[in-house]
Amino acid sequence: MNNLTPALLVAGLLVAVLAPEVAPPIEEAPPVGPTGLATAAHETMVPVGLEGPDDVIEQYCVRCHSDRRMTGNMSLESFDADAPEEDGELAERVIRKLRAGMMPPAGARRPPPDTLRMLAAALETKLDDYGARHPNPGTRSFQRLTRIEYARAIWDLLGLQVDVDGWLPPETMSGGFDNMADAQRLSPTLLDGYLTAASEITRLALGDPDATASETTYKVSRYAEQRERVAGAPFGTRGGVSVVHTFPADGEYVFRMSFQTESTGNFFGQTSPFDEKIEISIDGARMALLDVDRWMHMQDPDGPTLKSDPISIPAGPHRVSVTFLNRQEGPVEDLLSPHEWSLADKKIGYSYGITALPHLQDAAISGPWNVTGISDHPVRDRVLSCRPQGARQERTCAESIAREMGSKAFRRPLKQSDVDVLMKLYEDGTSEGGFEGGVRLLLQGILSSPDFVFRIEEAGPATAGGVETLGDLNVASRLSFFLWGSPPDDELLSVAAAGRLTADGELERQVDRMLDDPRSDAMGTRFASMWLRLQDLDKVHPDALAFPDFYQQLADDMRRETELFFIDLVREDRSFFEVLTADYTFLNERLARHYDVDGVTGPAFRRVAYPTENRRGILGHGSVLTLTSHANRTSPVLRGKWIMDVMLGTPPPPPPPDVPELDAVGEAVDGRFLTVREQMEQHRSNPTCNSCHRMMDPLGLALENFDVTGAWRIRDSGRPVDVQGEMYDGTQLTGPKDLRLALLDKDEALARTFTENLLSYAIGRRIEWFDMPTVRSIVEGASEDGYGMRRFIMGVVESPAFLMRGSEHATTFEDGTN
Repeated sequence: MNNLTPALLVAGLLVAVLAPEVAPPIEEAPPVGPTGLATAAHETMVPVGLEGPDDVIEQYCVRCHSDRRMTGNMSLESFDADAPEEDGELAERVIRKLRAGMMPPAGARRPPPDTLRMLAAALETKLDDYGARHPNPGTRSFQRLTRIEYARAIWDLLGLQVDVDGWLPPETMSGGFDNMADAQRLSPTLLDGYLTAASEITRLALGDPDATASETTYKVSRYAEQRERVAGAPFGTRGGVSVVHTFPADGEYVFRMSFQTESTGNFFGQTSPFDEKIEISIDGARMALLDVDRWMHMQDPDGPTLKSDPISIPAGPHRVSVTFLNRQEGPVEDLLSPHEWSLADKKIGYSYGITALPHLQDAAISGPWNVTGISDHPVRDRVLSCRPQGARQERTCAESIAREMGSKAFRRPLKQSDVDVLMKLYEDGTSEGGFEGGVRLLLQGILSSPDFVFRIEEAGPATAGGVETLGDLNVASRLSFFLWGSPPDDELLSVAAAGRLTADGELERQVDRMLDDPRSDAMGTRFASMWLRLQDLDKVHPDALAFPDFYQQLADDMRRETELFFIDLVREDRSFFEVLTADYTFLNERLARHYDVDGVTGPAFRRVAYPTENRRGILGHGSVLTLTSHANRTSPVLRGKWIMDVMLGTPPPPPPPDVPELDAVGEAVDGRFLTVREQMEQHRSNPTCNSCHRMMDPLGLALENFDVTGAWRIRDSGRPVDVQGEMYDGTQLTGPKDLRLALLDKDEALARTFTENLLSYAIGRRIEWFDMPTVRSIVEGASEDGYGMRRFIMGVVESPAFLMRGSEHATTFEDGTN
């Protein structure tokens, strides 16, 4: 690779890293938000005559939150409620606890509910007034494309599907999201990854006539059911893998298949009633059909593998399927009850009379050999948008490609200086590879440029308050990555380049257009997935012996259910509170069968009404219920913690280091297995544990009728499930319905927590105390419109935190603050 390309990237990265730290900028606060405070069902009413917020805090809070006791790592002894901005972070913590109804705790003396509402409202009013006088939209350091955003940007630019996991390291999560600037550190490994990605993607896009043989392996999940046809594979096949693979050149490629084995090393599926065959197809056309030897063994020289003869394949992206021929339709033969998951027990192959079919473990593609050239394909044609007819046309054509590709990749119109740099790369490339070699280096320079990798924002002049208004092009990028998780399209860029995006209602029109576009599915697959912690679903693999009907495709369906549910909320502009109250969901046949819902057939998802009140909203979704469980048992702790953190924004503190695991308390007494509730009661006998568990456990125990996989149950370890409990505010809970109602009583806390997460994801930084006036304003605006999802989104887009940023030189006000 030409030395100029890494030099350009490293220079840009150094500029981003060495830029001076920006003082926390200042924001314009909106009017005071709603001040309703949910009341507890059972409170100790203490009639008192109090003069103001400081009196309430002194009488009901300082006894525990003192300098000496520091309960909850918080002291209010010197807190001044008349000037909460002096410790804004502490003030917002107090407001958060009050709005969630967590303080004072159950059993402690509590003032009348109106007094608590007065205290929360008084603090909010003062903080909001302060924010209006000292506007602070916040700031962040550089922000780079995440791995998913990078892959989507490549797709938008080239129409090429890439798996960047092999080039870029995993993202560091911060505040539940992967796009937080504070966690996006630079390292030599990351820089090298971007350079490698640019080189490899260029090679795949344009082809490589000098390609040498390499191997790419596609693995099949150990937890995947393989009796069904996988998406993309030809009909009449089962199991295996189907992917889009990009071949770098016309040539010959060899396929190697590895198979699952039993614990003894025997080929899994020896007792299959059929002689199995495996098919290799390219774009649906069969290229090879191979016999599978059921007597393969781990001790064989090549292990349980199978290789194809060389297959001639043209360059470019092709759908590759490596699958078994489906030899059986109808009921599965089984002496016992057949499992949904065909590999739940790897010892099942020992037994005749049970249908145990072979399973593909991975498929590897190696090559090319005997390269014959590079065929044209759609990705290559997109890059080479013009083909010069002679040497005199080459530079003009290359400049046209540079302007087209560069402006789309950099998400802005190119300056002449940008074009000059790219054309210098083109000239360097032509010295070795002619016109196409020049275009190759030009594209590689675009993909390794900081203007592509980083979302660099150039703000306008600072206002008197030290606040900069972001230019329309910067707003366009923020908006697109927020709503689509990908770069802006041509219309959005055109409007922004003309300076019309933030004027005359155009911003709202663009938001509506973008939310109606299928790309807004990213609000479900990106934002909601991370907000609800759906990525944790991949970490939980329920015990195969206890839950043999839980497998990878079912887990994928659970995740898709939650994504589709949130996508529908946004697209149809439904109320945010349907997150808890919806009496419908989106199911296919597999998931409907798991939920015991009749009348749903086929693999396609469709909207389905729940037949009972047992499931409502996301608290009845298998995704949430499974990700908050352990492999062999449910976890009221994880479920309660998830509710407190994700829904109410009040995560409990981490457990002390000397607290034993729940399993350490013992699972059996007097020859009887303990229920999860009984194990929890033993665990809570430790006073150190009880202080936090009394907050979390009742929330999780209310969902105990749902097992590890989210299926409804009425017994646990042979005994009736007991869901009785008392919420931290005294509300009695007798199951999921009571839990939903109790949470809805904290509607203000729910709406604000959701808004905080939405705003944080949109602006790429964690929410600070000075952002809370903006959060309250967004919630208030949404409340006037029935809490519609689009009103929340529009409130975020129109907020100062989204449209502005703090300047590098904060203004000093008359009172000495910045």
